[in-house]
Amino acid sequence: MGLILIEALGAGVLLVLIVWWTMFSGRVKGELPATQAPEKRPNDRDT
Repeated sequence: MGLILIEALGAGVLLVLIVWWTMFSGRVKGELPATQAPEKRPNDRDT
C-alpha cells in the first residue's frame, strides 16, 4: 500500500513539474506583462 502511495506522489510531482516547465519555459521573467497584447497574425480572421 505504501509503495502505491509513493508512486502516486511521484507521478503527481512529475505532472506538476511538466506543467510548470511548459508554462514558463522561454520566458525571461515568467508571465507576460498585462499591458502587452499578443501579436495578431495576418491569417487570423476577425469573427
